[in-house]
Formats: sequence, structure tokens, C-alpha cells
Amino acid sequence: MPHRKERQATRLASASTGWWLLIVIFVEAAVALSIRLPMALGYPPWGGIDDSTAFPGLLSLLVVPLVVLAAWRLVRQQQQERSQAFRTSHLMDTALRVSLDWLWAIGPDGRFTFCSAGCKDITGYEPAELLGRHMTAVIDRADLTEAREDWKAREDGDSSWSRVVTVCRHRNGSRVLVDVSGRPVRDREGKARGFEGNSRILDAQSALSRAAATARTRELLTGDSLTTAFQPITSLETGNVVGVEALTRFGGRAGASTEVRFIEAASIGLDIELEILAFRTALASARGLPPGLYVGANLSPRSCLDPRFAAALRESALPLHRIVLELTERHEVCDYEPLAEALAPLRRAGLRIAVDDAGAGFASMRHILQLKPELIKLDRGIIAGIDADPGQRALGAAMVGFSSEIGATLVAEGIETEAELAAVAKLGMTAAQGYLLGRPSLRPEDWAEWGNESAGSRWQRVGSTTTEQP
Repeated sequence: MPHRKERQATRLASASTGWWLLIVIFVEAAVALSIRLPMALGYPPWGGIDDSTAFPGLLSLLVVPLVVLAAWRLVRQQQQERSQAFRTSHLMDTALRVSLDWLWAIGPDGRFTFCSAGCKDITGYEPAELLGRHMTAVIDRADLTEAREDWKAREDGDSSWSRVVTVCRHRNGSRVLVDVSGRPVRDREGKARGFEGNSRILDAQSALSRAAATARTRELLTGDSLTTAFQPITSLETGNVVGVEALTRFGGRAGASTEVRFIEAASIGLDIELEILAFRTALASARGLPPGLYVGANLSPRSCLDPRFAAALRESALPLHRIVLELTERHEVCDYEPLAEALAPLRRAGLRIAVDDAGAGFASMRHILQLKPELIKLDRGIIAGIDADPGQRALGAAMVGFSSEIGATLVAEGIETEAELAAVAKLGMTAAQGYLLGRPSLRPEDWAEWGNESAGSRWQRVGSTTTEQP
């Protein structure tokens, strides 16, 4: 409707300008005749004005219509350009509103500066709710980095990327398989000022043929492409590394993150087999860790009910008191009683339970209330920017009090800045994990350093300069 009104206004303006031009030309012609006609008959123009004064006046009267005509054409061209710009803008606005793709842009600090309406279907958030928030609120940095690195390896290091398959985290805590394309935004000097791109939902079974997915997953289950990286978990009271989280890494197909491979396995009913294999691999790799560190390994509640889980624990060289089972949210738990019964004898023997990504969705909080874990790992979405957001600090403080009431250790995940580290320490959180404190590593020599008490000296230096801030 607005574009119809715009066209009508343009036509009326053009018609009005045309009529005014005709009137001016008619007046000019009448004046010219009033001068030239008496002169042709031998009479002075306008009752006495001589030819020497009449000719310049006549010349100027003839020039005026040309000037008016040029001005009219310029005005008409500008109106047409404005009308075209309006139509283009309206079309772009329509495309952004009705497109199923999520168009986005982030600044150099990783925070969203633009979100189209498509983000609602993918993330559960309205565009206005994501603006100003960090990208890690809806996508794990490790997932995107891993997928992008695989793609860049195939594309000779180009900083743009396309058709990267990764996982987006929905508001309700579920994981959504997405196809992401993007490119860096640069200023006139060529310096990166953020990224822009689009994401669209993929169905695992439609994006990847079932036969091909089965073949890939079978290859993972029978091959030796699984490896384990460990990321340190640091005590905020001593500054020492007290444990690690085991993170599965896959070789083979490029352009997909670890989480995507698990989703693909779930689409063909082989997710439990792949989870158990990753769990066994993590426990085997953990033999190279310093003896004083505990090992957190991810497993879904369904996999915990599989007999192969208990068998993997029995066959492991690690004592149960060094193993922390981090429960993930890949599947909804409808009945907690069988899960609690299966874990009870193992917990009595020393196995500890952690609930991962607490605060990211309803499932994690149900896990906490039903299972009463020994560790609660606070989601990165709550930690990112906690130093600057009063609401996040209030939630963090509430979780500190809650974890203390149930006797659980609270671990702040995804610490990336010294300000975040200082904020969680001031709130009373007792442990932290993140790139600032240590990146995931496949190198046994890095693992050995974590067993050294001096490894905490860096955090102590950071803490001594930041925790005293108001």
C-alpha cells in the first residue's frame, strides 16, 4: 500500500510540474509577441521602448523556458530515483521479514548489531532481544571455530566462509542444526570490523542422505579418527588447575563441528554408540593427565542407562573418584527414577555428577533438582559480559547461593576476559573454565603443565589486579 501511494504522489508531482512549465512558456510567448509584433508593424514596442532595450529582454525571455525545462527534467529525475530507492528499500524490507534465513551482523566485539526476523525460528529470540548480546548466547564459539577452521583448510585460508554446518543453541536449550555463511566486514583501511552473514535451519536427514550419514558414522565407530582434547578447570580459591573437561575431536569430513557429527549420528539411531566410544576414548586418553586432576566427560542421560557405560567405567584405569560425568541435554528425560537408580551405586563408589550448560534451558535445571549433582557448570550465555550486566550478576549470585545450599561446586564456563574472571570471583564462584584460563589441548606436554602448582600463578596475578575493583 505505501508504494502505491508513493507512485501516485510521484505522478501528481510530475503532472503539476508539467502544467506549470506550459503556463510559463505560454506567458513567455505572449510577452515576446507583444514586443515583436508592434516592431514588425513599425510601432514602438509597449508604447515607446526602443529595439535596443527590447532585444536583450526578448533574449532573456527566450532563455528562461530552457532553464525551467532543464530544472523540470532534473526534478523529475530526482523523483524517479527516490521512487526507485523507495521500491528497493521496500523490497529489501519484505525479503528480510518473510525470508526463512536469518541475516545477521556482529561487531568486532562479537555482539550482534543486526538481526533479521528469521532469528526467531532458529534461536527462539526476537531480533530486538539479540541486538547487543554476544554471539555466544546462541552459538558455542568452539563449534563455530572448529567448523570454520575445517572450511578454511579447504579454501586456502580465505577469511570468508560458506555452507558451514554447525549447531545453534535455541532459547529452550535444544540444539538446532544450521548452515552458516559469512564474511568479514572491513573499513577503508582493510581492517576487520566484524562479520556479517546468514544462517538457515537444516534437517539432519534432509541435509545429509541417510545412507551417507550411516556410512560416515560407521566409519567413525570402526576407525581410529576419534581423539580427545582436554581443557583445564581452575580453582578460583587457589589458582591451580583442579580438573579438565574432555572434548571429543573427529578427523574426516570437513565443514562440520563435533556437535554436528553427534546430531548426524542421532538422526540414524547411532548416537549412543558414538557417545560411548567418545567416552571410552576420553578415559583412555586421561591416563596421560597428572594424577591429581579429575576428568569431566560428557554423556547424555540415555547413554548412562546403556550397559556399555558401566562396562566402560569398570574397564577404565582411572579410579571413579577422578571421573566426573557431565550430563548433556541431547535428550529429554521424562522419568528420572531409572537414571538415578543406575547412577546411585556408581556415585556411592566415588563417581561424581555435573550438570552441563546450567541456565541454558529448562532441562539443565530439572537435572539439578532431580539429580542433586556435585558440580554445576554455569552456561557461557550467563557468563559472557557478566561484568557489565547487572541482571547476569544477579543470576550468578543466585546460582552461587543455590549451589551452596545443595553442596555443589559452581563452575563458570567460557571465561574469556579478565573482567569476567574478576566478576565471577567477586560473586563467590569457586571454579572457572575458559579460553582466558586455558584452551583445549591435544598435547600431553600441555597437560603435564596443569599438574604443576605454579600453573595458578597467572590467575593470581590477574586476580590481584582485578578483584579489588569496585
